[in-house]
Amino acid sequence: MHEAQIALDPEAVVAPVNRRLFGSFVEHLGRCVYNGIYEPGHPNANEDGFRMDVVELVRELGSTTVRYPGGNFVSGFRWEDSVGPREKRPVRRDLAWHSLETNQVGLDEFARWLKLTDSELMLAVNLGTRGIQEALDLLEYANHPSGTALSDQRIANGTPEPHNVRMWCLGNEMDGPWQTGYMTADDYGKLAARTAAAMKMADSTLELVACGSSGSGMPTFGDWERVVLEHTYEHVDYISCHAYYQERGGDLDSYLASSLNMQYFIDTVVATADHVGNKLRSSKKIALSFDEWNIWYLDEHQASDEVNTEWRYAPRQLEDVYSVADAVVLGGLLITLLKNSDRVTSASLAQLVNVIAPIMTEPGGPAWRQTTFFPFSVTSRLAAGVVLKPRIRVGQYETAVYGAADVVDSVATFDAEAGRAAVFLVNRSRTDSLTVRVDAGGLGVTRVDEALTLNDDDVYAKNTLDDQQRVGLKPNGTARVDDGTVEVVLPPVSWTALALS
Repeated sequence: MHEAQIALDPEAVVAPVNRRLFGSFVEHLGRCVYNGIYEPGHPNANEDGFRMDVVELVRELGSTTVRYPGGNFVSGFRWEDSVGPREKRPVRRDLAWHSLETNQVGLDEFARWLKLTDSELMLAVNLGTRGIQEALDLLEYANHPSGTALSDQRIANGTPEPHNVRMWCLGNEMDGPWQTGYMTADDYGKLAARTAAAMKMADSTLELVACGSSGSGMPTFGDWERVVLEHTYEHVDYISCHAYYQERGGDLDSYLASSLNMQYFIDTVVATADHVGNKLRSSKKIALSFDEWNIWYLDEHQASDEVNTEWRYAPRQLEDVYSVADAVVLGGLLITLLKNSDRVTSASLAQLVNVIAPIMTEPGGPAWRQTTFFPFSVTSRLAAGVVLKPRIRVGQYETAVYGAADVVDSVATFDAEAGRAAVFLVNRSRTDSLTVRVDAGGLGVTRVDEALTLNDDDVYAKNTLDDQQRVGLKPNGTARVDDGTVEVVLPPVSWTALALS
């Protein structure tokens, strides 16, 4: 099939566009923080040591919420080490990534960085090697206005106003044997429930995220969520999801259909959460926080010597360089998140700078956009109003991993008040261009304001330090509107965004 038909109905609303879907993740890992967002000696550094060229790229990316400080890192983290006079902060070993942590960037500095990027802080607490009291102490330091020991300590440290953190993660990937202090679902569920109840005694308006499975391939996937939620259901607001994808064995067809696995993940967790809610006869619905998702060539990193017996400062770890195909897959994953925005109301692209990231930097040198930067930044910029679930008629192709997959996937957003719509599309065909006709008559569309496509004759083309602009967005001159029908040609292995009014 060389054509696809898409119908958009203004009544087929999934949910309002939630800006938290365009969140990201900064972990004290590799060069994400040090020699990433923070490099005091850099010509573009501000008085806090943060690279302003990176800040500008983060603003362009459109990242909204940033999960911090981990990740696996948080399970050995003592938050007290990272506040107060920098010259007095201790150097610690980070067992998660086998490196040294200087603690020169901590909560107060990172909160100032977030203001530069117009982002919201999503803070993780250590439930791997610590517990309820430490979580309450961090909450008091971060959010209490003044007049208590820890809030006054924050003020003395130069931050008079509270950070007012709303979203809190109750640990990280506690099902994983790689996690410092990992535990069974029953043990974690009990600890998370007690921690959540105590934190909500301090502030009932907090939004708390319980750890879900660290991947759909975990042997406990599904049952982990059930047990954890049976303990925590009435105390938490979210259950987390983590998923990473990569091409394996040259199977590009399956890789391009990776979002089918993400959909399976979401469907399974939603069904499990609702089962527990019905069992408990609860009227509330648990939302999903997909707070780690990305392309990650994990197999290759595990086979390397990046994590070795040396204890190093900010080593180069997990610095994937992304291709056009990677960016198309990421665009497809974003489409899936938007399609499920009635239940997935927070998401974090993991991570933000250097470490499996859309932004790369060189110490003392430039910062540049990876291929994956483009679908994220454009989707964040154009998605507004409500999400519409399209009806798609298109042929399918067979994949070795996921079975039959639609050649085209798509989602749309519609802002009736502004008179604007956006359509996001991927063409998974490795060989064929497809003509797509979008029936947008019900939206009153008369004009194409933007038509941008990411593709290349070489699907493995990348942006590198030596060729930072090899891959970019191209205007798609085929897009037009005729009597409410939008027509556009999608090249093979491509991601496209249409801005309509």
